[in-house]
Amino acid sequence: MDGKADWLAAGLPVEGASVERPSAGDVARRDVPTCRLDEAIVEVRKRVRGAGWDACVVVNDQRVVFGLLRDAELEKGRDEPVEQIMRPGPSTFRPNVPIGEMANFMVEHDLSNSPITSSDGRLIGLLRKEDAARIALERHRSREAHERGDI
Repeated sequence: MDGKADWLAAGLPVEGASVERPSAGDVARRDVPTCRLDEAIVEVRKRVRGAGWDACVVVNDQRVVFGLLRDAELEKGRDEPVEQIMRPGPSTFRPNVPIGEMANFMVEHDLSNSPITSSDGRLIGLLRKEDAARIALERHRSREAHERGDI
């Protein structure tokens, strides 16, 4: 893989034409709650719900993604460790994936959210379907207005 592809996949800053094209890494929420494998689900549930979220990413000390707790998993269990409840090895996406592509994929596969990670699996943020769809639609409308000469 060449240096530019590695740079983009790591979610590092870009210049030029790429700046005008929103990507998954640009839109992903970095304030997503995280938890560890050995935490009790009841404690994680309280913390996640208290922060107004319906998802939590399971990571290790280096923020490598091990699993995901979506709404359904957050409702399960009491004292069990997160490891027994989580969705292990969730599909993750790189930060350089165009937001329109991500929005389409998430709608087609009915994903409410998707972890965005660096090429070494470290969490960058959580992309929510509604955020991806909103930004993709705004970009589409802006391009149409520009093509019509409205801008």
